[in-house]
Amino acid sequence: MSSSSDKTKKLAPEGGLRKGLTSYGDKGFSLFLRKAFIKGAGYTNSALDRPVIGIINTGSAYNPCHGNMPQLIEAVKRGVMLAGGLPMDFPTISIHESFAAPTSMYLRNLMSMDTEEMLRAQPMDAVVMIGGCDKTVPAQMMGAASAGLPAIQLITGSMLTGSHRSERVGACTDCRRYWGKFRAGEIDEAEKDEVNDQLVASVGTCSVMGTASTMACISEALGMTVPGGATPPAVTADRIRIAEETGTRAVQMAKDGLMIDKVLTADAFENAMRVLLAIGGSTNGIVHLAAIAGRMGLEIDLDALDKMGDETPVLVDLKPSGDHYMENFHDAGGMTTLLRELKPLLKLDAMTVTGRTLGEEIDAAPPSFKQDVVRKFDNPIYPRGSIAVLHGNLAPGGAIIKQSAANEKLMEHEGRAVVFENSEDLANRIDSPDLDVMADDILVLKNIGPKGAPGMPEAGYIPIPMKLARAGVKDIVRISDGRMSGTAFGTIVLHVTPEAAVGGPLAFVNNGDRIRLSVKNREISLLVSDEELAKRAKDNPVIEPTAERGYLKLFLDTVTQADKGVDFDFLRAVKMVGKTPKR
Repeated sequence: MSSSSDKTKKLAPEGGLRKGLTSYGDKGFSLFLRKAFIKGAGYTNSALDRPVIGIINTGSAYNPCHGNMPQLIEAVKRGVMLAGGLPMDFPTISIHESFAAPTSMYLRNLMSMDTEEMLRAQPMDAVVMIGGCDKTVPAQMMGAASAGLPAIQLITGSMLTGSHRSERVGACTDCRRYWGKFRAGEIDEAEKDEVNDQLVASVGTCSVMGTASTMACISEALGMTVPGGATPPAVTADRIRIAEETGTRAVQMAKDGLMIDKVLTADAFENAMRVLLAIGGSTNGIVHLAAIAGRMGLEIDLDALDKMGDETPVLVDLKPSGDHYMENFHDAGGMTTLLRELKPLLKLDAMTVTGRTLGEEIDAAPPSFKQDVVRKFDNPIYPRGSIAVLHGNLAPGGAIIKQSAANEKLMEHEGRAVVFENSEDLANRIDSPDLDVMADDILVLKNIGPKGAPGMPEAGYIPIPMKLARAGVKDIVRISDGRMSGTAFGTIVLHVTPEAAVGGPLAFVNNGDRIRLSVKNREISLLVSDEELAKRAKDNPVIEPTAERGYLKLFLDTVTQADKGVDFDFLRAVKMVGKTPKR
């Protein structure tokens, strides 16, 4: 059995409590003072000589997706102490998708800055980042990538499913489906309230392949979680065991000096893109991957992603592209089952937080077994990757569509534009009986991009106009410069770049213009001449939004477009891959 001193001998002399000393002009005094204060909490010298493992606590009464935070922190601490480390939990910003105004995306970069600065400011040899709800996991990985220390991700886990009149339901694909039924008059107010009680059966993230589940799977694909870390539901013993294992692994990462830039490599991002396509993942995953990659001095190539889709079918049968829920994916073996099926397409030499390669982890995993959630290559849910990248004069910088959740009949379509200038205009007119709209029209929503909203809200899931919904219309082509929830579905073109608020062509679409969507040809085109577009731009110049103070000013002055991850330009890495990003 190793002694405490044996377990810490690999630590650098400036590690542990000696790391990042507050400056008082006397290094010895700085450490003396730090120890004096921490001893006020009852710590001994023996405890303070161990590797310090930070644990990010994102628990919040406003964040039910993180409602299991106390249990996770306790389990991580247990794992850290069993491995000979000293656990130190600390809070950062916590963001919940439906509790953040104007949108959680607006605050993601702020959370990433909070994470980065706390990792820099406080002494720790490695950090366990606990997150789950949509923007928390990418924010944490962005911050850790910039801080450049050993970091490991712990996912809070998905919620359990509920039951409504013997039908299994779960947030939030079924939230949207039942709301659509209510708007169409198919269910009454009483049933709407009844199902509302059942859609979220426990704490945890959405139980479908929404953005939270997508980022959980991407985290494991990137090598940022322990094997099996993506899928255990929040309230299960499996999730608690993963938390303990994560704490143990963090100590070893600290001892080995396994920095985040050894894990978040170009190969890791390619693996994550493969997984994004194969799981039918959220379109938001592209934006977050671009932001995390940007912190490492890398770029996400949308055209390369599109080409990957030709050879990477959707294999995971989860809503909204399929029928199952995250707990079913977990019972089917989780990411191990999927990664084994994708193995011929993956970069197997990519390093993971375990200190072993992805290929080694796949080979060491338990054997496959019969299940019906992860399909074989010759029997996919959808024959191509879930996401297609579009180009054309309406989106010179690209746009995307989640083809696996779209209506096949509408993916080759030409129609008349019905234009809404912003979210307020949409809210005021979408349900008006006087709205001039038909089922074969194309709804266009402007000014919900990074700067236009601000914060690129998930308003791209434009509701079916009331008059059409009550006539039985279930889908209609919709186009915007915003995002949509990964739990949503429909023939919806998103992330049109450049956005309308910075003078992109979307700004100059008029009611009655013809638009052509061809997913087969990867095209999104406004059927208006270049000369006419130039005239409209000259006659109606766009004035970009500005602000006088605070975070809004910082956001509007520095936020990038969707293809760069909607990150702040000054936070992107200035050093290329292989180097720890510097300030």
